[in-house]
Amino acid sequence: MSVAKKDYKRVTTKSLIEMKAHGEKISMLTAYDFTMAKIVDTAGVDVILVGDSASNVMAGHETTLPITLDQMIYHASSVVRATNRALVVVDLPFGSYQSDPKEALRSSIRIMKESGAHALKLEGGSEIKDSIKKILNAGIPVMGHLGLTPQSIYKFGSYTVRAKEEEEADKLIEDAKMLERVGCFGVVLEKIPAKLAQKVAESISIPVIGIGAGGGVDGQVLVIHDMLGMNNEFSPRFLRRYMNLYEGMTTAIGKYVEDVKSKDFPNEKEQY
Repeated sequence: MSVAKKDYKRVTTKSLIEMKAHGEKISMLTAYDFTMAKIVDTAGVDVILVGDSASNVMAGHETTLPITLDQMIYHASSVVRATNRALVVVDLPFGSYQSDPKEALRSSIRIMKESGAHALKLEGGSEIKDSIKKILNAGIPVMGHLGLTPQSIYKFGSYTVRAKEEEEADKLIEDAKMLERVGCFGVVLEKIPAKLAQKVAESISIPVIGIGAGGGVDGQVLVIHDMLGMNNEFSPRFLRRYMNLYEGMTTAIGKYVEDVKSKDFPNEKEQY
């Protein structure tokens, strides 16, 4: 059954909670630069995530760990300048919040002041509760992130599905409830069983955004490079490719090279 869609001129954290209450699914995509963010925002995406996945897709690192706070601020600033409607959420990068709540607050204030972002996202549950509370107490909106948390990849040892065992599943549910209780406006669940994700979404009143967490949650997020088919080496089960830009772009660039070599470009109409 279709749900009436409210026209939000500017999406806020309050808007997302309203969407969940009204049964309207939330769309979320990553962006890391002005041009891409402009396109994503114009297309009507509700939330733009300036993800630490920029470490992978923009800089070519194997993990999200190397990206710095300064680099995240650079990407976030570019995205904010392009955005008129979407809520812009920025990942706090690895090392900027885990060790000390005061350091977490300093990092958060820098992102908010220097980029103009609207909210932050942190990976983890009870182990970073004090940092989350410190940030929230400063009036900064926070989104949680549970399940597969890429900043902890060396602890996990792989990118396999998380919370399949009862003990880890129970902790995930308790962490989600804790995030709601302390004041987070939403939570991302990454790569966990669909039934568990739905159970979490039904047990809390804040929006639950899934990536590899099934359709029983309140919204979905994907990395823009993956869903547009710019990255042809990444094919997890949860990814739906809406285009094959890798093939289209390599074909177009190859044709450009051919036209330059053959002196076909530029022609008489393409010069002054």
